[in-house]
Amino acid sequence: MSAATFVSKDELRARFCSALSAMYRAEVPLYGDLIELVDDVNAETGIKPEDRLKVERHGAIRLGKPDELAMIARLFAQMGMEPVGYYDLSPVGVPVHATAFRPTARSSLAYNPFRVFTSLLLPELLEPELRAEVEAVLANRDIFQPEVRTLVAKSESDGGLVEADAALLVEKALDTFRWHDTALVTRDVYERMHEAHALVADIAAFKGPHINHLTPRVLDIDAAQEGMSRRGITPKTIIEGPPRRACEILLRQTSFQALTEPINFPGGGSTSGSHRARFGEIEQRGQALTRKGHALYLELMSKIPAAVDNASHQKALGKVFEAFPDTWEEIAAQALGYFEYALVGAAPSAPKALAELVRDGVVSQTPVTYEDFLPASAAGIFQSNLDSPDSPGKRSPSPPARNATREKFAALLPIKLRDSFALHEGIQESSIRKLEEQLGWKLPA
Repeated sequence: MSAATFVSKDELRARFCSALSAMYRAEVPLYGDLIELVDDVNAETGIKPEDRLKVERHGAIRLGKPDELAMIARLFAQMGMEPVGYYDLSPVGVPVHATAFRPTARSSLAYNPFRVFTSLLLPELLEPELRAEVEAVLANRDIFQPEVRTLVAKSESDGGLVEADAALLVEKALDTFRWHDTALVTRDVYERMHEAHALVADIAAFKGPHINHLTPRVLDIDAAQEGMSRRGITPKTIIEGPPRRACEILLRQTSFQALTEPINFPGGGSTSGSHRARFGEIEQRGQALTRKGHALYLELMSKIPAAVDNASHQKALGKVFEAFPDTWEEIAAQALGYFEYALVGAAPSAPKALAELVRDGVVSQTPVTYEDFLPASAAGIFQSNLDSPDSPGKRSPSPPARNATREKFAALLPIKLRDSFALHEGIQESSIRKLEEQLGWKLPA
């Protein structure tokens, strides 16, 4: 069969993202209000064609066992999404480790940059009796429709899916992400899970992992945070990530507080209850940092005191981050961030340094967008949306050193775990190679 008859992986990803957004909007009407707010803020801020805002989303799911992770990796691969980065959230009391499935090619990111932050439970952090109980529940569930397994295998063997199969895969794959208001376990089992950590109950007590948030991209997250309150949407206390800057870096995130939703339990006794996990999140993406830049970011973040409110937190961030250069020229000079370079003027006949070409207006210098996530920010969002405001749940203790590792996580995946720094650096290096071809000479070291 000719590949020309297949729906492209980029198109399949775009369709799934759109269908998932529509489903979540129907399940969580407040998400629709959030989209309207983000659209308004972006319109006021000024949208450029390259901002990808109308289609950009990331979602998050939480899986319970390794074979679920392996299968979701195979499913996402048919949508052109690879596992990128490793995130261990257990040191800050969240008993999971994670990766993000996303497109990696520049053209695919431009087509549709849909990402899914995918966490996997670390059952070894649970007490032995509860661990056995959780693993028994998980062993008996299958979060995928049979058609999903069949169509993924068919796509793998044939090299793609025709239109009818692609449409069916989107339809059946949505079921994995759908909300189920009836728990798999009785109330007492649910409560034991919740007592260990609210996230354990969210992962193991239901038929599927239900997508817990979808995140649109905003150009001014501070305006969005204020806008939520004005529209009667309760925001989380602080904006996670770096401070507002002239040269935005990495990722800033906020959300509205998770909904308290009615659920039902099987068996006798009291069969109704509530669960709190699904929320709406907003993100503002900045420049991808080099390893050196990221190390400086982490060093500065370690100096930030515990937040009381967003205003004082942002003030503290701003003060500490005075140590991080806030001009593109200086960020480039210190090799703190990645850039794309392009020839926009007449090439000089004699070789010149890249910085000089940029200053002369011969070469454009555009920050590479950060396409990934920050563990501390993800943990902050998770923690603020799992516990009821008046009754914070028990936190898992920090695990022994090296309890969770990138190597162990990577071994569970049927697809190579990609390195975020290498991917962002690859975008910069590719642009430099193309620039040198256009110039006709190598840039001086």
